[in-house]
Amino acid sequence: MYSTGIINAFSRLAVNNVFVPTRNISSSAPLGLNVTNVLFAEPLKKKKKMDPAIIRAKEERRKRKLEKFIRKLQKHAQQLKPIFEMEVPMSLKQELGIRKRDLPALTTETLEERAALFKEWNKYKTKQHYQTLRLIDRYMFAQDKAISELKEVSEELYEAAIQIDPDLLPYSRKGPLNTAPIEDFEAPDGDYQDVTKKYEGET
Repeated sequence: MYSTGIINAFSRLAVNNVFVPTRNISSSAPLGLNVTNVLFAEPLKKKKKMDPAIIRAKEERRKRKLEKFIRKLQKHAQQLKPIFEMEVPMSLKQELGIRKRDLPALTTETLEERAALFKEWNKYKTKQHYQTLRLIDRYMFAQDKAISELKEVSEELYEAAIQIDPDLLPYSRKGPLNTAPIEDFEAPDGDYQDVTKKYEGET
């Protein structure tokens, strides 16, 4: 056992009432002032009760309006938009009696002669068509034979022969023009008025 004298001697060396600073570490969010979001709202208004008769009258008016619009569409569904360029002027309609020509009736001999000429013309055109086809076939066969023989003679001449000739069928045109063009003419810009006629039922 230790001696009590030694313990008392060491106890005198102890430091009493010494302030030791401490540091506390916390992972929680610091306390502060929080502001809520601004809400632009107002108390709900009390819904007014409407008379069922008024609601029914509104529904009837809307129903009648829709039925009227449907009848209007059905009425003008088959109406075509006229094309003025294809209409006959009124002046020509009035002169129809003057411009009308009374052609004499064809006789039986004339009708038979025309039918015979028509048959002969059909035979001639059919024969001409077959002759043209045979001529084209003969030309194409001769061309293929000449190309194949040219390839055996010279490869360079063969490559030059099968190239497309842009000047084979030169074709250029200009016009037709209603009026002579004006040099350095600038089309004026400006407003225009739409004179398109609107017809009833057109959307």
